[in-house]
Amino acid sequence: MSRNALFQCILLLAAAGMACPAASPLSTGQTNRNAPVVIVRDTRATAKFLPNAAIVRDMVNRGLMRLAGEKNPAAAWRSLVSTQDIIGIKVFSAAGQISGTRPAVAAAVVRGLLEAGVPKDHIIIWDKHLSDLRLAGFYDLSRRLGVRLAGSVDSGYDPTNFYLPDSPIIGRLVYGDLEFGKKGKNVGKKSFVSLLLSRRLTKIISIAPLLSQNSAGVCGQLYSVAMGSVDNTFRFRGNPGQLAVAVPEIYALPSVGGRVVLNVTDALLGQYEGGPAGYLQYSQVLNQLWFSRDPVALDTLAVTQLKQERRERRAPEMPVNSLLYANAALLELGVNDPSKIKIETINQ
Repeated sequence: MSRNALFQCILLLAAAGMACPAASPLSTGQTNRNAPVVIVRDTRATAKFLPNAAIVRDMVNRGLMRLAGEKNPAAAWRSLVSTQDIIGIKVFSAAGQISGTRPAVAAAVVRGLLEAGVPKDHIIIWDKHLSDLRLAGFYDLSRRLGVRLAGSVDSGYDPTNFYLPDSPIIGRLVYGDLEFGKKGKNVGKKSFVSLLLSRRLTKIISIAPLLSQNSAGVCGQLYSVAMGSVDNTFRFRGNPGQLAVAVPEIYALPSVGGRVVLNVTDALLGQYEGGPAGYLQYSQVLNQLWFSRDPVALDTLAVTQLKQERRERRAPEMPVNSLLYANAALLELGVNDPSKIKIETINQ
């Protein structure tokens, strides 16, 4: 059974309590058990919206050790990756270095991997566009730490590895998309996976900001990885219903979500309005980092947190794309039931 067919089967039969045939690339086995989440909070983590690198590094070490159940950071990292892996650190850089993924958080992850014995040339900080990474400060970071930088668009796309919806929507192709400039009745129906993921990376660590997004609710783990990994995505972004199907299905591809071993939500700040652009006037200082193996659990918490911030600021309510996270749970990508999300908080 194909991924798309399985997804449609799940949607049709879930309400009746019936099961679809299993498909291992989609099944992480997480929805039948609790999702552990570790939240590390330190009031010293930022000053005037800027992160304190030393404090952030300590927060990353503590959060990872607690999540992995190890006594030192190196052992915790080695429980997730090996020194032979090519590790991609996925960041969300379009919002800039203050509102997007903060370079200080990515730097803490890189330093932890290096101390665990991962070679510098096995670590790649990546996002969709190299230009966004440069503007957000990641070029300077990569040079300072000696690791590589990559854009999924700039790396090219794999013609043999793609996402094709059951009911394809013809996309508006842009420069950089694999089929840009081509003609034909089937052109624009597929979203091709970047060669960066299909040919180079063996493991992915996702660091997503706590940042609003109109169609998805949050620029979270699922949205950041899925939309950053494939081309021809403009067809999904303006339609919450289409996005609710596309994001979980793309994430479920073995070369995309199948490579993710750790999710970190950069909640040093929480921006409840205006995303994915950065607006400090819509931001609240939280001084938190969230850690989990479960991307759906972290996104569920993120949506709840941003909703709370809007309520506290008396800001207009923003629709939440609950179907996206429900679909992700149906595909067994993680847990969207708050009662199954087990939070452990470490206060510094």
